[in-house]
Amino acid sequence: MASVFTRIMQGEIPGHFVHEDDQCVVIMTIQPMKPGHVLVIPREEIDHWDDLPADLTAHLMAVSKRVTRAIKRAFPCERVGLLIVGLEVPHVHIHLTPLDAMEDLRVLGLDMAPAEKLAAAAEKIRAALA
Repeated sequence: MASVFTRIMQGEIPGHFVHEDDQCVVIMTIQPMKPGHVLVIPREEIDHWDDLPADLTAHLMAVSKRVTRAIKRAFPCERVGLLIVGLEVPHVHIHLTPLDAMEDLRVLGLDMAPAEKLAAAAEKIRAALA
């Protein structure tokens, strides 16, 4: 069965895309730690990040670096944190989130963001990528 991320990539479930290429996508997460929180997801369904081929890992990191710079422009912050957790969806995904304090870094108990806020945040990051 396809993961929720594959279903988003295939258009079965709506998603707010920031970046797409032949190897990965970057989408807004529906439960952001802070505005500007995105997920970098390989198109290939791989459960554990340590099973990623080296070339795909390098590509995901390069995209993450480029998107991090855009997040910093779109959502001024002290840093952009990078997490690979992977327990909630069995499909590798990298969290990139703006951070100003350690308290900003949390993954449990997050509220669902309204679609219009996700769309606005995605547009800010896409503009910063341009």
